[in-house]
Amino acid sequence: MEKTISRRSFVCKNWKTKTLAAVLATVAAVALPQILHYLGMISNLGSALGETFLPMHIAIFLVAFFAGPWAGLAAGLVSPALSFGLTTLMGEAMPALTMLPFMIVELASYGLITGLLAGTKLPSFVVLLFAQILGRGVRALAIVIGVYAFGAALPVSVIWNSIVAGLPGIILQWLLVPLLVYFVEKKAKHE
Repeated sequence: MEKTISRRSFVCKNWKTKTLAAVLATVAAVALPQILHYLGMISNLGSALGETFLPMHIAIFLVAFFAGPWAGLAAGLVSPALSFGLTTLMGEAMPALTMLPFMIVELASYGLITGLLAGTKLPSFVVLLFAQILGRGVRALAIVIGVYAFGAALPVSVIWNSIVAGLPGIILQWLLVPLLVYFVEKKAKHE
């Protein structure tokens, strides 16, 4: 007798709700950094709040948990590019052009990996942790390739520096994402 692996089902069941979830995650991933940027301006902390709390990541992780890997991948691909385009029009590009391709790779990886692993029975914290490690690994590899193969104008030390700067955001993700996943999945089961 063959054992089947039981899987978690996604909250968003059809392509319309998955598409809507991806669009809403993209909007959140663009808006949240702007809110933190504004708060940084009025509190004299500058733009470091976005690099510290990693607001784009939260939206991508959540959409991947709720709508699956393709919604997570799509939101991860589009969000940094859309943010860059809109903020360039406003006079201050976020993310910076030198970081844009690496952020796209990182967020797309987060969305895809989280969505694929979220479809298993792994606890949401474990899924999140694996996705964070693998996503940062993919980003690090992309930076190394960008620097050494294509002469990207940034130091390789940006890999470690961004992890250290983003530790509060990583911890926030550990606290917030599994909690939100738990409550949304619990509510969805009772509907």
